Amino acid sequence: MKTVKNYVFVSPHFPHTYWQFCDRLHRNGINVLGIGDAPYDSLEAPLKEALTEYYRVDSLEDYDKVYRAVAFFAFKYGKIDWIESMNEYWLEQDARLRTDFNLSTGIRSDRIGFIKEKKLMKQLYLEAGIPTARQHVVSDWAAGKAFVREVGYPVIVKPDVGVGATRTWKVEDEAGLDAFYDRLPEVPYVMEEFIQGEICSYDAILDSRCEPLFESMTVWPPVMDIVNKDLDLMYYTCPEVPEKLRALGRKTVKAFGVDRRFVHLEFFRLTKARKGLGSVGDFVALEVNMRPAGGYTPDMIDFAHSTDVYQIYADMVAFDTRKVPESTEHFYCVYASRKDGHVYAHTHEEIMAQYGAFMMMQEEMPPMNWPQMGRYMYTARLKTFEEAQAFIRFVQGG
Repeated sequence: MKTVKNYVFVSPHFPHTYWQFCDRLHRNGINVLGIGDAPYDSLEAPLKEALTEYYRVDSLEDYDKVYRAVAFFAFKYGKIDWIESMNEYWLEQDARLRTDFNLSTGIRSDRIGFIKEKKLMKQLYLEAGIPTARQHVVSDWAAGKAFVREVGYPVIVKPDVGVGATRTWKVEDEAGLDAFYDRLPEVPYVMEEFIQGEICSYDAILDSRCEPLFESMTVWPPVMDIVNKDLDLMYYTCPEVPEKLRALGRKTVKAFGVDRRFVHLEFFRLTKARKGLGSVGDFVALEVNMRPAGGYTPDMIDFAHSTDVYQIYADMVAFDTRKVPESTEHFYCVYASRKDGHVYAHTHEEIMAQYGAFMMMQEEMPPMNWPQMGRYMYTARLKTFEEAQAFIRFVQGG
């Protein structure tokens, strides 16, 4: 494997715990070259220490300026070996930069559609024989009505290219279908059959052969409901990965041909059997995300598995192997949030008195994350599923 010397990290300051990716890469002797829109003085001290150099641009939306930043680094430090943002929003720009600078370590522009466009994801799932919900690319009312006759109500409508649950909603009946087409958005949309199940993610770090160096599972609520119904968010990382999910996760990364990445693949675990898809407990593909799970989930994965995924990733980049040993201690790591305007039975002081010994993280979230992640978050590590559920009830109970 070719030695990796220069790694360009786009927007290394967000989320703020991502300084740990930079730190571990730096420890492995790699030049970590940051590009961001935040002033250098605003960067946290550990990030500053991990960066070989930081290039500030007025806006990361301005491709020419970001391109010039990479070109400057190439002139000063030599050939760029890696470009990555770890952020869903910048994946397309990352691919364009890799294409323009002729990098093979990551997805390039000719493949980005299959990880950004839901209709193309669906195509690869079907070609690989991976069970997935039926989908219709939204056109006119008649075609939508025909799709609903095939799959039944409710259906989910969402942007073909989108992040999280933004502009996603459930159509329950014909009145809802009419309302959707009356205000049909200009951007491309897809319509999918509704699956009754809980969302489980397969989170993995892959080597150059698409083989997992690390695997984990996290269970999520429907983020669409969190945003649209102003609910409190709770989710948890599990101590083990079910074999059914492990097998489908590995099959999916092979189908998409992704390597040398931290991936976050979403599946439904059926709570009601669905003809053509599976029985209760089976997994059905939802969508792929070729970056780490959002927010502080990488830290939760660390806490759940007593490991260091930041180091595992850095070792993959530098050595194409895993050097962090497997741990024998595994837990449930639970995230529970609270929002302004909600009434809770327990105060912050009571939560800390009850769970302080188990608390791994606790802080106020950035305002941009409040609709999805809540304003205040509590993350605890607990031994059993029952303890995890009791923690959620204590934090969020009214």
